[in-house]
Amino acid sequence: MTEEGGEKEYIKLKVVGQDANEVHFRVKFGTSMGKLKKSYAERTGVQVGQLRFLFDGRRINDEDTPKTLDMEEDDVIEVYAEQLGG
Repeated sequence: MTEEGGEKEYIKLKVVGQDANEVHFRVKFGTSMGKLKKSYAERTGVQVGQLRFLFDGRRINDEDTPKTLDMEEDDVIEVYAEQLGG
């Protein structure tokens, strides 16, 4: 049960890579997405600069938070390898 009008402090998010590998995170609503991106990169052994993180088709910036992105419990963040064109 939650209090009337009360807000949960944490949110569970699922980060899914191109290989369909899922990494689950539990973060505070005010946590910068830069921290989540760095943590995901460390877990997967890929440099964060080589990855692109998308939520609802929009690129996630380091200063974004789950709150500013209007995320809900169990939302999915998609991760793609950064494409360098030539």
